[in-house]
Amino acid sequence: MTELLRYVLAEIEKLTEEEQNAIASRLLAELENERKWKSRFEATNERQWNALAKMVRQDIAAGNINSIDDVFSSEQ
Repeated sequence: MTELLRYVLAEIEKLTEEEQNAIASRLLAELENERKWKSRFEATNERQWNALAKMVRQDIAAGNINSIDDVFSSEQ
């Protein structure tokens, strides 16, 4: 276990049982989500990646994109 994780767990221990359970539930959901994404990426084949790249190129050519500055503006 990393030092950072040890620190976080020590901080969580200071919280109420309700707060600890809420954080634990979020962490478990996040871990499950990561497992699902990893599985999906690992199962993606070359044909699927090429199809995705083609769709992205078509969206770019059609102007169906947003500037990253608009998506992640510092004012949000």
